[in-house]
This record gives sequence, C-alpha cells and structure tokens, in this order.
Amino acid sequence: MAQDQNRIWVVWLSLLAALLLTIVPIPSAIEIYRPQWLALFLIYWTIALPERISVGHGFLFGLLLDVLTGTTMGENALSLSLITFVAYQAHKRLRISPYFQQALSVLALLFIQKIVSFLVLGITLGMTTATSYWISPFIGTLLWPSIFFILRKTRRRMRVR
Repeated sequence: MAQDQNRIWVVWLSLLAALLLTIVPIPSAIEIYRPQWLALFLIYWTIALPERISVGHGFLFGLLLDVLTGTTMGENALSLSLITFVAYQAHKRLRISPYFQQALSVLALLFIQKIVSFLVLGITLGMTTATSYWISPFIGTLLWPSIFFILRKTRRRMRVR
C-alpha cells in the first residue's frame, strides 16, 4: 500500500510529457491546431486525484511553460492555476458526468485558459488575436475522451492513488 502511495512520479512524468508536447516545434501553418496539452493533462489529474494535485501544480507547470515558450511571465501560471482551481471545485460533479457533459466542461475550462491569455496579451502587449486563436479549445475537447481513457488506463495500471 505504501508503495502505491509513492507513485506520484507517474503524474509528474505525464505532466512533463504534456509540457514537451506543448513546446515541440511544428509547422506554423498547423500551430493554431495545437491542443492545450498541459491544460488537458492537468484537468484530468485534478479530477482523478484531487487530494494529490493542487493549484500549486498548475502554477508550477504554468511557470515552466512561461519560461520555455517565452510568454509573459505568469501568463500560463495564472491561467493553469485558475483552471486547476475550477477543476478541483467541480471534480465531484465531473467524475460522475457522462463523457459528453465532461467534454463540455473541459471546453469551458480550456476557454478560461484562452481568455486569461487573451487578456494578458491585450493588457501587457496591446495585442489582439485572430479568430484562429480560439480553435485550440475545440481541438482539445475533441481529444478529451482519448486523453481521459489513456491517462485513466495508465493510472489504473500503475496503481496511482
């Protein structure tokens, strides 16, 4: 039992993989279709292990993402902390929701991240975005069932509790 409790490294490893998926170079023509990998993985782990994953994880990985992508310091930290908090508050309802309803909740969380980033870009840099900026939450929502099943299978196989 104690050994099962120490398998939090599986969570950290998956979050690092999501971070790598977020920063791997892809052609600029398809960059707008890149899902918010780190947000999706954080949402899953927050729902699955609310007693082990906290807002601090969202903040830490958001800061790492800010450093690695060169965005305004704190932009991703703020948005990932916020969606981790909201996912934590709703984790009991999300766990028992049908997959379609869960996917809609994930869409709302991904939009929260985009809105925070949009506001930070507008305030700090005076930038506006194209409509293509808002595509990635939809891509993430389409990928949610696959991510959910893969991470759940990994969690069960590795007995992460």
